[in-house]
Amino acid sequence: MITVKNLVKSYGKEKVLKGIEFTVAEKEIFALLGPNGAGKTTTLECMEGLRDFDEGEIEIFGETPKKAMESGTIGIQLQSSSLPGNISVTDAMKLFCTWNQIDFRGDLLEKLGLKDLGKKAYKTLSTGQKRKLHLALALTHEPKVLFLDEPTAGLDVEARAHLHKEIKELKDKGTTIILASHDMAEVESLCDRVGMIVQGKMRAIGNPREIVAEVEKEQWVEVQWQGTLPKLDFKYLSDHQMIQGVHRFKTEQRLEGLREILDFTEKSGLDLLDIRLQKPSLEERFIEISKGGK
Repeated sequence: MITVKNLVKSYGKEKVLKGIEFTVAEKEIFALLGPNGAGKTTTLECMEGLRDFDEGEIEIFGETPKKAMESGTIGIQLQSSSLPGNISVTDAMKLFCTWNQIDFRGDLLEKLGLKDLGKKAYKTLSTGQKRKLHLALALTHEPKVLFLDEPTAGLDVEARAHLHKEIKELKDKGTTIILASHDMAEVESLCDRVGMIVQGKMRAIGNPREIVAEVEKEQWVEVQWQGTLPKLDFKYLSDHQMIQGVHRFKTEQRLEGLREILDFTEKSGLDLLDIRLQKPSLEERFIEISKGGK
């Protein structure tokens, strides 16, 4: 297990982290979310052993972050890399393997589709190829804990899906993964639990469904009619919006709201082209919490 207790960090007079606390279970994919400036990156850097902190404790499977870094317990896939532009894919892997005192991991290059790019210079790689190389380098020593910072930013759909598959396979093989991402669909797809940091404090923590469920009593009904609409007057539907030809209503009584729409459609003689229920998304909940909501 990974534990973070009462984590405090200041830059000069500005307190960036104000007592952050959470745990991550073994073999779990955990996402740290937060708006820019919330303290998410600082929390990650403290956990990775890259930054000192003022107060609190961080324990990664019985080790301090710096010890975990030295022992190879953790691996880090950074959002950007300082690899020399002219270094080849093969030489980059040789460099990391030598640093970690292990044999060359050509198997990782093959698994991530980089084997045929071995002679290509780093600077000539596409964004997706660079992301795959960063992941391969982070996995050279088979870390128990893997930190991923925006792992699929800038990738096309196919590359993104492939990387998601690799991340899920890593979890299945026993790797604990801590993920930072602004892609809420990615977080919902990959993560067992998430923690939302706002203004240096942990504002929400749980699995995505639990966090969204706190506001799930409010749902949106989206309706598309054909014909001339009479005056709208509903008891169980409110906050009417018109978005690109689709009528949107908020409701806390789903069945009653749907019955109203069906009765209204029948009485008005309109053609009902489409109707759907939309639950609040993790992204909507994240925005609400970021703005100070509970």
